[in-house]
Amino acid sequence: MANARRVSSSGPKPSQSRSSGHRKASGLSGQVERRPFVAKDRGLGGDQVEGRQAVRELLRANRRRVKEVWLSDSVERVGIVEEILDLAFKARVPVVTVSRVKLDKTAGSEGSQGVIAFTEKLNEVLLEELLKPLNGVKPFLVVIDGVTDPYNLGAILRSAECAGATGVVVPEHRSVHVTPAATKSAAGAIEYLRFALVPGIPNCLQELSKAGVWCIGLDGEGPQSIYDVSLYDQPLALVFGAEGKGLSPLAKQRCDIVASIPQRGHIPSLNVSNAAALAMFEVARARA
Repeated sequence: MANARRVSSSGPKPSQSRSSGHRKASGLSGQVERRPFVAKDRGLGGDQVEGRQAVRELLRANRRRVKEVWLSDSVERVGIVEEILDLAFKARVPVVTVSRVKLDKTAGSEGSQGVIAFTEKLNEVLLEELLKPLNGVKPFLVVIDGVTDPYNLGAILRSAECAGATGVVVPEHRSVHVTPAATKSAAGAIEYLRFALVPGIPNCLQELSKAGVWCIGLDGEGPQSIYDVSLYDQPLALVFGAEGKGLSPLAKQRCDIVASIPQRGHIPSLNVSNAAALAMFEVARARA
């Protein structure tokens, strides 16, 4: 990591101090995992969308073909549910009323709010596509390194969309993909994000590095504060590690900077999704 790195043809990067040597692995979250899931297929998922806000955004974005919407017979058709019905009608999406028991048996999250939509899986883009500016915005990527809790993943994705991230990188293995629980937690953010699915995060970080993207890993033991990093206006990737374990050793080694969030309390670490939100909005603040 201490060696000079090849930069992209778009120009050299500004100088920035880099940490060297091996750092003690430390997780961002001491939270107990809920219903851990490891995707077995190569697809991103996202074909079962749960929760009222998530289903509304699915229909509103109109980027994927929606096959059917299930609505519990115990749900009042007012407010956001009425919006869902109107959007489904305009898009000619069938709405099926089912018993609450049947809906709950089908649900993959802890709170579907009586609404489930069945749709096409999320489309992947190539990693190379995420390296291009999006609507004039330099790459601001979110890289997921081994997060297995779908609720944490969904919360990260929600913050990523709100903070203006231009893409998300998810590994094929040893990480949760976009499950029904993740769609519920993401509250519709998945409809507006671009996703790349890669074989492994360490190799991905190497590719990003060669393309001129600064890789900034978040870790509780990071020697540099996220508030002292001066590269947020450059093409960058924020890398977030697994609950409890944090960044994998090789992923941490491949990062240009390993940064931490200053803390003053007694609890040793933040939940990964909370830490991710703080880091992403620090980038948004710096780019404003």
